[in-house]
Amino acid sequence: MPIADLVILNANVVTLNSRQPRAQALAVKGDRIVAVGSNSEVGRCVNSETKIVDLRGKTVVPGFVDCHVHMTSFGQQLQALDLRDVRSICEMKAKLREYAERNSEKKWILGGRWDHEKFVEKRFPTRWDLDVAVSDKPVFLVRVCGHVGVANSKALELAGITKGTVISGGKVDLDEASGEPNGVLRENAMELVWQVVPKPTAAELEEACVKACQKAVEEGLTGVHWIVDSGEELHVIQKLCKEGKLPLRVYVGVPAKLLDEAVKLGLSTGFGGDMVKLGFVKVFADGSLGARTAALKEPYSDKPETSGMLLLSQRKLNSIVLKAHRAGWQLAVHAIGDKAIESVLKAFSKAFKKHPSKNRRHRIEHCSVLDPKLIRLMKKFGIIASVQPHFIVSDFWIEERVGVKRARWVYPFKTLMREGIIVASGSDCPVEPISPLLGIWAAVTRSTFKEESLTMEEALKTYTVNAAYASFDEDKRGTVEVGKFADFTVLSEDPFKVPPEKIRDIRVEMTIVGGRIVYERKHKV
Repeated sequence: MPIADLVILNANVVTLNSRQPRAQALAVKGDRIVAVGSNSEVGRCVNSETKIVDLRGKTVVPGFVDCHVHMTSFGQQLQALDLRDVRSICEMKAKLREYAERNSEKKWILGGRWDHEKFVEKRFPTRWDLDVAVSDKPVFLVRVCGHVGVANSKALELAGITKGTVISGGKVDLDEASGEPNGVLRENAMELVWQVVPKPTAAELEEACVKACQKAVEEGLTGVHWIVDSGEELHVIQKLCKEGKLPLRVYVGVPAKLLDEAVKLGLSTGFGGDMVKLGFVKVFADGSLGARTAALKEPYSDKPETSGMLLLSQRKLNSIVLKAHRAGWQLAVHAIGDKAIESVLKAFSKAFKKHPSKNRRHRIEHCSVLDPKLIRLMKKFGIIASVQPHFIVSDFWIEERVGVKRARWVYPFKTLMREGIIVASGSDCPVEPISPLLGIWAAVTRSTFKEESLTMEEALKTYTVNAAYASFDEDKRGTVEVGKFADFTVLSEDPFKVPPEKIRDIRVEMTIVGGRIVYERKHKV
């Protein structure tokens, strides 16, 4: 055995390698695993220069990977007004006023993560609600789903939004009495405000990315599928990598608006290195269930006058999908409602007919409202289900939205797996907490439609083995075995042995990426 740079002893190693399911120790040389076995076996790799870590029985699992995260937005949210725990519009106004007073230097007040379903009023806030708290500077607060925002009068004025404003793939809500915009903006209508919000400086972008990365490794993540919104964001990722400041591996999701430029440059999925590489093209087909903008085949049960909205015509979606597919890109299409998923699968079908290709591993992000027919089509085209298990918890109103019959087919993870579909998990942070353990807990302990609950091993694989497959890295990551990257997450307890409801209480003790300890929890003395 080669002499190792790092040896981990007295561990409970969950390898997810069927040939060697459990081990006691492992050894790392450079960024790769060189031995997995007992203390005595791995001890042969030690010399005077080897760093030895005694885990004293703690559990090692393959490094967690979040397959859907908006890292820069997450970093920015850490510095913005957070309304996640607000329970009324009155409380929202108080927090907004307090935040504005505490941050008087800010020219805009940005933030959100509010959820009107948790408000006692059970309604969206309006421009007039926000004006009561802050009227002298623009305010824009986005709902937790990211598909609806509310702007105060100053922000509407700066964005040029009036009662006559019409935008494709979006909606400006109007007050029933006055006919004027009430401040609620849905889907693409939010872009009208974002266009006039001052863009962050390069230094501010970098600060947000650094903060997000630090939080990610604290939660045990060794890799993320990072959805960027601009070339500037990608530049920051590259800069951090070049300067050795990137603590985890990045698989980049590129927005569809950059597709033409990327194709002209000859770029496609897989370009890059082991720390940063280009991944998928991200496309939006519809909105969210929380905002009732996800496109459903039948009307919403709790609002029969709407069935949501498709953000792209079938023709436009077909064009984008074919262009990316033909150019060698993996596609990741946001589709939550069954009508949107059907539209996406039609686009994939046409793309495969015009340009037969194997191993593209296209993805549907969220793929929330399904049915047996849609699942069969996903299997036919080899589509990956990129899901966010914590939605099971946060979408507590799902039966109200779609009724019991359709709710049975919302997030049917077990059925997807049983049909042979690869299920890869993420958080959609900052929409949901970035913790993989919370996602695993949600997938294992779901209280409704329990037949769709996953076993601990199945849930863990969605963040490891399946996540590696979703980024074409199954030969390099996903299990603890010789030859693969030394990417590990060390846990305080064995998630296979604690009661399922206690999974969310497990602590991340250490995060190791490429044999380098990038996070270690400090214990109180």
